[in-house]
Amino acid sequence: MIWFLSGGAKNGKSTLAQQLAKSCGGGGPLYYLATMIPHDREDDARIETHVRARAGWGFTTVECGADILSALRTADPSGSFLLDSVTALLSNEMFPASGAPDAAAPGRVAAELELLARSVRSIVLVSDYLYADAARYGEWTERYRAGLALVDRRLAALADGAAELCCGCAWWYKGGFSE
Repeated sequence: MIWFLSGGAKNGKSTLAQQLAKSCGGGGPLYYLATMIPHDREDDARIETHVRARAGWGFTTVECGADILSALRTADPSGSFLLDSVTALLSNEMFPASGAPDAAAPGRVAAELELLARSVRSIVLVSDYLYADAARYGEWTERYRAGLALVDRRLAALADGAAELCCGCAWWYKGGFSE
């Protein structure tokens, strides 16, 4: 089963993602693919909030800020996976700390995520909705937003269920879920 969730910050994506991953786990191992590479105290605090929120759920955390397919070297593909977030993964790949921006990252990340999703029993992919404002940003920010849109569209097309979360409510565009 492949699930894709998108939405703004603090709209319930992580909680729903945890419920989906657990419900599809079939009693097997649960993996949380953590993609955020912290850069400041705010990032550290956000990560700590997510760690506390999933305490007691039974997830094994796999830190995977880049090269997402490397997660398969340590995790059992018959498990249930929660990847949070596509947004951070693309940012890490597109803007590596040790080099110039990588314009090819969106296509590569989309292909790797599709391969990952097809290689595991079940996966929930969490992304952020960054398309609501009409502001124009700098060239690389706009390339990033377009790249994230490309990745999100490909994942939503692949998914069995796809939803946008807003104000704690899931709007299902494909499939659906009820506890």
